[in-house]
Amino acid sequence: MVTLRAFDDVDEEAGGSATPAMGEESRAAWLRLIRSENVGPITFRDLINHFGTARAALEALPELARRGGARARIRIASEAEVARELAAAAAAGARFVALGDVDYPAHLVTIEGPPPLLAIKGGPGVCRRHAVAIVGARNASLAGRKMATIMGRGLGEAGFVTVSGLARGIDAAAHEASLDTGTIAVFAGGLDRLYPPEHAGLAQRIVDSGGALVSEMPFGWEPRARDFPRRNRLISGIALGVVVIEAAARSGSLHTARFAAEQGREVFAVPGSPLDPRAEGTNDLIRQGATLVATAAHVIEGVTPILGRRTEPSALAAVTCDDLARPLDTSDDSRRAVLEALGPTPVAIDEILRATGVGMGELQLVLMELTLAGRLERMAGGRVALVM
Repeated sequence: MVTLRAFDDVDEEAGGSATPAMGEESRAAWLRLIRSENVGPITFRDLINHFGTARAALEALPELARRGGARARIRIASEAEVARELAAAAAAGARFVALGDVDYPAHLVTIEGPPPLLAIKGGPGVCRRHAVAIVGARNASLAGRKMATIMGRGLGEAGFVTVSGLARGIDAAAHEASLDTGTIAVFAGGLDRLYPPEHAGLAQRIVDSGGALVSEMPFGWEPRARDFPRRNRLISGIALGVVVIEAAARSGSLHTARFAAEQGREVFAVPGSPLDPRAEGTNDLIRQGATLVATAAHVIEGVTPILGRRTEPSALAAVTCDDLARPLDTSDDSRRAVLEALGPTPVAIDEILRATGVGMGELQLVLMELTLAGRLERMAGGRVALVM
C-alpha cells in the first residue's frame, strides 16, 4: 500500500509510536510540495502515492507540468522559502502537523483531500477530541449570541470541543463560551494574519486556555474572500456536526453547512423568526432536512450515535496501488483519450475510466499533468473538469 505516510527520514526520538514519526527533512519536503504552484491536497496525495516521497515528487514537477501543456515553468517552492516559513512558525510558537501525526485532527482525515500539513498553535491534545462546530452571523443579534454561548458551554460541559472561525458575532461567542472546556479557531489566512484584528485577545486566550489555532495557509498569507470557503471546509471537517445559528440566505455559514453535508457530517440549525433576515438561511436548512435544535442536549443526541464509529481515512485521502500501476509516463493515445473525455462540465473519474479504457495509473498521471499545468480543476466528489 502506498499512502501519505511515505517519507525519507524518521524521527528517532519518537520510538514507541505505532506510526513512525516524520523527520524534519521530510516535513520540509512536504511543505515545499504543498506550497508549490497548482499543488492542492488531492494532487499532493496523488504525487506522494505515485512517486513515493515528496522529494521524488518535487523532482518530477517540471516534467509533469510540461507534459500537461504548461505555458511557463511551474513555480516550485524553494528550500529557502520553506526555511523562512518554518522559522516564522517557530517564532510564533506554532508547529506543522502532518496528516497521520497523532495531533492531526482525528475526523479531518475522513474528508476528501484533507490538508497534508496544518499549522497549529496551542494545546496538542485538543485536536484529538470529538468536536462540534458552531457558526453563524457576524452581525448576530443578542439572542443569537446568547444561544451560541449556551450551545458552546453545554457542549463543552459534555466533553466536546467547539470549532469555529474566530469571526465576529456567533463565532466569537462560541469560542468565549468554551474557553475552559476546549475550542479550536480555524484561520482563513496564515496564523500570523489574524482576521478580524480585534480578536487578537480572544485568539491569545484560546491558546492560553489549552485550545488551538489552526490554518492550512502559509505564514504571511493575507486572507481573501475566496479563502473563507476553504476555511469553512476545515471547520466542518474537524467536527462531527455543524450547528448553524442565525444565517442569512446568502451566508458563509451556509457554505459550512453544505460542506458538512458533503463530508457526511450532521447538520443542525437553530430556528429563528421568519421576520428576521438573519434566520432565513437557518430556517431554510431545516426545510431541507437539517435537524432542528434548541439546546446542546439536542446536538449531543444527534452526534452520540456516531461517536463509536471507527475513524477511517476517506477513499480520496489514501489510495492503494502497486508499483506496476504507477507508470512514469503514458502513451499519447492515452493522453488523447483522456482529453477527449474531459470538458468544462465536471465528470467523475470513474466515468473517465469506463469511457476510455485507460488504466488507473495512467489516468492519475494524466490528471496530475493537467492539474500541474493549470488546465484541470478538481471538484467535490472526485469530479474533474478542464479549465477553458
